[in-house]
Amino acid sequence: MQLHIKIDAKFYTKNPESSDLGMRIVSASIEMINELGFESYTFKKLGVKIGSNESSIYRYFKSKHALLVYLINWYWSWVEYKLIIATLNVPSATERLMSSIELLTQEVKEDNSFSFINEVLLSKIIISESSKAYHTKDIDLENEKGYYKTYKQVVKRVSDIVIEVNPTFKYPKMLISTVIEGAHQQRYFSKHLPSLTDVEEGKNNIVAFYTDMVFKTID
Repeated sequence: MQLHIKIDAKFYTKNPESSDLGMRIVSASIEMINELGFESYTFKKLGVKIGSNESSIYRYFKSKHALLVYLINWYWSWVEYKLIIATLNVPSATERLMSSIELLTQEVKEDNSFSFINEVLLSKIIISESSKAYHTKDIDLENEKGYYKTYKQVVKRVSDIVIEVNPTFKYPKMLISTVIEGAHQQRYFSKHLPSLTDVEEGKNNIVAFYTDMVFKTID
């Protein structure tokens, strides 16, 4: 059964899930951004790849920045969905926190529940390119419009569990956002700058490190 993640209409001009072309735009964009990098990716190059006019792409997204924001929102909505499933009907806050940390820090596997998104490639984009969406002069305006609401929802969901485990802990959001961003950095280092990390082939060192760090920090 194919599942659907609903993305707010403010993140696109025309819903890409409404047509085959729209879904091909998203799928091919993920492939190209992962391959070329966000700076080198253009709608013109995308049009050549999918055999469509550049103007047709602009009917779905007003800019490549808008498309990147769409991808970020899709990814964090998917992560939140996974968090809900992983913690559903688990009475122990400690166990829910452990499951949440694992989900946030483990290497992403492809989810066949969603047909047109390659979550593995998208996670690589989130790790290497997502900061380019919010390290801009328009960040405050975009934040007011709710552009990064889904990411903040994920942080809040897990930080609320931290408070369940230790109601006196003062910095739950700082802790969880640090875990997410730090795990992304360690994942990136392990692929490109391995001397900066302790990741070992076949071991979940990143998951183990951040699980250990969180519980020692909130103890």
